[in-house]
Amino acid sequence: MIKALASCTYEENSQWGKEMGLKYGCPVEDVITGLEIQCRGWKSAYLNPKNKAFVGVAPTNLHQMLVQQRRWSEGDFQVLLSEYSPVWYGRGKISLGLILGYCCYCLWAPSSVPVLLYFVLNSLCLLKGIPLFPKVSSWWFIPFGYVAIAANAYSLAEFLWCGGTFHGWWNEQRMWLYRRTSSFLFGLIDTIQKKLGVSESAFVITTKVAEEEGAGRYEKEVMEFGVESPMFLLLGTFGMLNFFCLTASIMRLMMTSREAGGDVKTMGMQFVITVVLVVLNWPLYEGMLLRRDKGKMPMTVTVKSFVLALSACTCVAFL
Repeated sequence: MIKALASCTYEENSQWGKEMGLKYGCPVEDVITGLEIQCRGWKSAYLNPKNKAFVGVAPTNLHQMLVQQRRWSEGDFQVLLSEYSPVWYGRGKISLGLILGYCCYCLWAPSSVPVLLYFVLNSLCLLKGIPLFPKVSSWWFIPFGYVAIAANAYSLAEFLWCGGTFHGWWNEQRMWLYRRTSSFLFGLIDTIQKKLGVSESAFVITTKVAEEEGAGRYEKEVMEFGVESPMFLLLGTFGMLNFFCLTASIMRLMMTSREAGGDVKTMGMQFVITVVLVVLNWPLYEGMLLRRDKGKMPMTVTVKSFVLALSACTCVAFL
């Protein structure tokens, strides 16, 4: 009995993976299975007992987390494009609010495109002196300022209300940025390649065991890099791009002090956004330039990021 259970041969020529158990053929089998169950009439209930019912192991370094988020975003986007998409499969079976809730996760991967464009264009336009927002003194600036302040204030208040801290919320904003500028983008590319028949999805198992030295850095909340990865190359390039654009803009203001007031009024919001991005990326700069431990950013990734970011800034500056 135990051998048959371990070999999973009992699933052959049966409804396991179709009508019973978890749905197969998707990197996020829990999402598609949950959708199927709810479409059959089951109702969800929020349960948060004082004694934790389930305790799992989460990734303890940045690369492990990005790999996991890449798989999740790819799988969620595949669900959206499949026959089990909550948009049409859930229509008439579950509520509109629940459909929209599923779509928030299913759209993780494509959300990387507007986020990347927003942050990259903001910094490059600041470097070039091209305003993207109304002047700070203009009435048209109020909606932009209100949205920026209200959204972040609500996010912080909700985080604190759930028992978090300001430090934890700030780290969450950093992870929000890193996921959308690396994991979600690769998840989008992987899904497009699969749909075009260029490649097949590979279920990458997330390693959740850390070496002793790495575990020590994790306990001290020191961000772990240590390995070469295309996702680290993206993060490093975008981080250095923001740093170069901000530095060049500050130097321009210092050299043209008479026009500095006008530039601040015209591009004040762009300065604020770029400063926030640079501050968020501080652990990245530490890993690339200041740290000497095994968890630092590999030198090859640092050099490539530096060259790519500097080349992009140079091209834009002389266009």
